[in-house]
Amino acid sequence: MAALELRSVDLQSAKNNQEHHTQEMGLQRLIVRRSQSFTIQLHFNRPFHSKKDSITFVAETGPAPKELLGTRATFLLTQAQQGNGWSASDFTVHANSLYVSLFTPPSAVIGPYSLKIEISQDPSHSTTHPLGTFILLFNPWSAEDDVYLPSETLLQEYIMMDYGFVYKGHERFITPWPWNYGQFEEDIIDICFEILNKSLYFLKNPSKDYSQRNDVVYICRVVSAMINSNDDSGVLQGNWGEDYSRGVSPLEWTGSVAILRQWAARGGQPVKYGQCWVFAAVMCTVMRCLGVPTRVVSNFRSAHNSDANLTIDTYYDQHAEMLPTQKRDKIWNFHVWNECWMIRKDLPPGYNGWQVLDPTPQQTSSGLFRCGPASVKAIREGEIHLPYDTPFVYAEVNADEVVWLLKDGQAQEILAHNTSSIGKEISTKMVGSDQRENITSSYKYPEGSPEERSVFMKASQKMLGVRRTSSPFLDLLESGGAVGQPAQLQLHLTRKPEWGQDLLLKLHARRVADRAHPQGPIHLVVDFCAQTLLHNGGTRKPLWRQKVHLTLDFGEDIQWPLSLPYNNYRNKLTDEKLIRVSGIAKVEETGRSMLVLKDISLEPPHLSIEVSERAEVGKALRVHISLTNTLSVPLSHCTMVLEGSGLVSGQISNDLGTLVAGHTIKIQVDLYPIKAGSRQLQVLVSSNEIKEIKGYKDIFVAAARAP
Repeated sequence: MAALELRSVDLQSAKNNQEHHTQEMGLQRLIVRRSQSFTIQLHFNRPFHSKKDSITFVAETGPAPKELLGTRATFLLTQAQQGNGWSASDFTVHANSLYVSLFTPPSAVIGPYSLKIEISQDPSHSTTHPLGTFILLFNPWSAEDDVYLPSETLLQEYIMMDYGFVYKGHERFITPWPWNYGQFEEDIIDICFEILNKSLYFLKNPSKDYSQRNDVVYICRVVSAMINSNDDSGVLQGNWGEDYSRGVSPLEWTGSVAILRQWAARGGQPVKYGQCWVFAAVMCTVMRCLGVPTRVVSNFRSAHNSDANLTIDTYYDQHAEMLPTQKRDKIWNFHVWNECWMIRKDLPPGYNGWQVLDPTPQQTSSGLFRCGPASVKAIREGEIHLPYDTPFVYAEVNADEVVWLLKDGQAQEILAHNTSSIGKEISTKMVGSDQRENITSSYKYPEGSPEERSVFMKASQKMLGVRRTSSPFLDLLESGGAVGQPAQLQLHLTRKPEWGQDLLLKLHARRVADRAHPQGPIHLVVDFCAQTLLHNGGTRKPLWRQKVHLTLDFGEDIQWPLSLPYNNYRNKLTDEKLIRVSGIAKVEETGRSMLVLKDISLEPPHLSIEVSERAEVGKALRVHISLTNTLSVPLSHCTMVLEGSGLVSGQISNDLGTLVAGHTIKIQVDLYPIKAGSRQLQVLVSSNEIKEIKGYKDIFVAAARAP
């Protein structure tokens, strides 16, 4: 009988990719998920005889594959699958073709593999034939995989959905920010593995790094460190200043694909620039691409508590100006991180499920700028001793805020002690919808409830008890605090705040009974101050001040109008367009002070996107975009960028020139959809005056009709 010789190979990529939910990445090369079999066809010079021909399969990954490290597997062709390891079985013979089912274990290393066979008719002679390459990913569809998610609806959202929303702004005016994740764009999977290969772990010990790529916790920590560039050739360079002239403003990105492609094209040079929502959105792309269910989460009024005392101190002077602090502790307007779904074999039972990962460089973890995975359940229960970085995330959603009045650089009086002002409106995209879901209850019990305070005390003892530190601020708080004030003060807007117009407010003051002056009138001197509010919770120098004198009789209500002229803030806001109006009211009878605050978000003009006809793959789709400049000033140097996986290849950019105040610009663009299914078109219009006029349109694309 002639020796068995391999003539051709068919890895059946199209069929296998379909079965492994990777068809969106393309059908030309084999991309499969671990813990699930796939079939290949081998064509020989003669029929295969199982009693005389012996075939051994060899799968290898990494720079120096070794069986001991889990980066090399050798397995014989057998009729039945044996155990849960690598196997080649369930074969059938058709003439000279052999169909073989290959199975990869749920603990296999993920990454690009080479596959070959060794054929032998007798022990002394064998021939080796390369079969090709394949990519192996995590498998959230398999109950044996550590990332198993037992819901097809959730898998469609957290693995297969290639667009979504990041929530930004302020707890009272939350803005959905459309984002193109684009994890299935053809080259993204290669870039994801390139990211792993640029990590310090790989550079230090490539073989050891590869051997740990079967562990989702390890992969998450590596990616969390590699999305920022603080320690390595990471993807994004952070910039929380206001000079983006050497790169792209974080507000001008509309998706992850352009960022990842630029990083890869420049050989791993960090892309300029990112802030928290960009870091988290790019990490979502990478993790979904690798097969880990992932979502983007926004925490409003997010504490950065670097000294781990669960208290953030904020300072005002007697003229109501919010003062800068030398401490790194801050309350960000919002902060964005990721949650990844996994089993935590490294933790006690009960802490599986969603885990916080944060690629924004805030604190180091084991020497690198990264954060997590921290179990959301552990955060809710105050089990802050469980790895990784749980105390830091716990403080982000649970710290207390103490507001101080400073005089001559000294803390003079506590204006407020807020136990429930941090960790508000924790948000993510709702499954199968464009709506926002509030998931605050998964991070903490209801504010002020016995359970919430009990958990806070437990976490406090663990974080502070070890250090045995007490806060002189809290000692002072316990001896007084902002209680028993003779008036209630509130600031309200009297009309919708729009950029380019005067801001109209009113102070609502009401006299109430207190111990010191239960009935008589009181006299208030109220200093008002308006400042640009920065994303990181800081402020700029005052842009408006006003002083008001009020006399309040018992039970009296006063509404005092205030006007903040457009010219005061015209050139003084950041791209976020946020203003904090603060007032310090001094009670002349008691000498004590009260604080009143109002944060204002200025609305940008609205973008309209319409599609008139049915969308179909390969067929021209006309999109109508219109923008009315509702401001009282022109928008200069307007540019428009369109993006959307499956609709646009890369990006489409247009210069629009200047849009005069009160005028409308109408644009028509023809798209040629590339992929069928649910898609989202993202549109960004930027100008010198406003950086972020964003809109989106959900579009269902039908498959191309048969000719």
